[in-house]
Amino acid sequence: MADPLSGVRAYQSAAKLSGAGGASAGDDFDFGAMVQKAVSDTAGAARAAETQGMQAAAGRADIVDVVTALAAAETQLETVIAVRDQVIQAYQEILRMPI
Repeated sequence: MADPLSGVRAYQSAAKLSGAGGASAGDDFDFGAMVQKAVSDTAGAARAAETQGMQAAAGRADIVDVVTALAAAETQLETVIAVRDQVIQAYQEILRMPI
């Protein structure tokens, strides 16, 4: 189960991805596109961290840059996982609802 901070980060990330004020009932909000963008951003952060690690191994990058890139990738991955956990939990709640 995700910790409360992961949930908060997930909601903050969702708010950033959906626009300045978030989505209201009348807005066009595509949850699938938001999730797709979050996954794509996470993959990009992982690639950047890997590139930084390779450059550090070759002696062309500072270790601080590597640690920063890894921390950013980890944070984004935790956010995606927290959103996934919340979606699964919501789906399970819907399944438990009486018809």
